[in-house]
Amino acid sequence: MPGGTARRAVLPYRPHSLTQSIQAMGKGRLEAFSDGVLAIIITIMVLEMKVPHGDTVASLRPLLPVFASYVLSFVYLGIYWNNHHHMLHACQRVDGAVLWANLHLLFWLSLVPFVTGWMGENHFAPAPTAAYGVVLLMAALAYWVLQRAIIVANGRDSLLAKAIGRDFKGTLSPAAYLIAIPAAFLNQWISGALYVAVALMWLVPDRRIERVMAAGGAQHAA
Repeated sequence: MPGGTARRAVLPYRPHSLTQSIQAMGKGRLEAFSDGVLAIIITIMVLEMKVPHGDTVASLRPLLPVFASYVLSFVYLGIYWNNHHHMLHACQRVDGAVLWANLHLLFWLSLVPFVTGWMGENHFAPAPTAAYGVVLLMAALAYWVLQRAIIVANGRDSLLAKAIGRDFKGTLSPAAYLIAIPAAFLNQWISGALYVAVALMWLVPDRRIERVMAAGGAQHAA
């Protein structure tokens, strides 16, 4: 101000702002890292499909089992990516347990290209088909562990805890894998049908987290 003393505006001190920023950054880095790993997993998986030497449609026939296993695994990875995104969207803070639980999940998902290629190259033979189920089972259990770790970090009254509820799908999936693994040595097509059924079950949109988030936003606005 001309002819007067300039006054510096003093912003109010908010002690929680830095903590919230660190927590948001931690969640953002966790999600970005997970997205990158999943993208690499899908890239490795598609590279397992070798280009045929022939130039006719018939030359593609031997690749059909490999392609079928790739499509199934791609759907599974897409389901995990989608659910992982929604779960972190409902998460307010992450801690060390969440970080390690997330790495545990990514470890099992990183094995998907191996069992996918093994199963496809051997035309859904019993042992590779059973191994595929073992990896799916361990990934499902790892996802449950991550889910529990996030709930513990954010509290039992958190949005994620309210959204999960009884989690019918999360209980049914491991049970289907436990049946499919030994069934592969009796008839591998039974195992394949169970893997497809679980994937189709999860393809149906699950709106639990979205509904809870929308309800929380409406209450906050009110």
